[in-house]
Amino acid sequence: FLANVQRAHFRERGGILGLNIGKNAATPIEHAVDDYLIGLAGAYPHADYVTVNISSPNTKNLRALQSDEALDALLGTLRRRQAELADQHGRRVPMFVKIAPDLDDTQVGVVAATLQRHRIDGVIATNTTIARDAVKHLPHGDEAGGLSGAPVFEASNRVIRQLRAALGPAVAIIGVGGVMSGADALAKHEAGADLVQ
Repeated sequence: FLANVQRAHFRERGGILGLNIGKNAATPIEHAVDDYLIGLAGAYPHADYVTVNISSPNTKNLRALQSDEALDALLGTLRRRQAELADQHGRRVPMFVKIAPDLDDTQVGVVAATLQRHRIDGVIATNTTIARDAVKHLPHGDEAGGLSGAPVFEASNRVIRQLRAALGPAVAIIGVGGVMSGADALAKHEAGADLVQ
């Protein structure tokens, strides 16, 4: 991963590069923080921001890290390491947390409060969905894994609106999910996203 990043010239051409870190599939959830710490240290010198992915449905048990206690512990550890890396590298690389579109209102509120408590720079809303309502009538609509594209659009926008209401203007939100047109990107902005992927 890092070799590929180092070979790329995206940042040299003015691109803003966010690098995504997460738990390896084979790592037990109780040792997930170890993978994130390795990922943060490795990505830090090469990134304009680092994304802490706690929401990929394709990594077993990863979404358990979105719960109150698990998220609090993970972000506390990562923020301390971020401060150490900032001193070591002479620059502070912002940290974003990527969350799922399948969270209910209470869960979104817990995530927002935890982001504020740890002074996380921003949130990426959202990852892919495990919901199949929008595709259940299609031939492969019951397949497992994260579903992206148009079916995640409204769920993502709902989470963005809830986050903006909870976080106020101080925490950056990157809107992701189902952006198929310029109008979709504008809808993300109107829901409260500062930036759109």
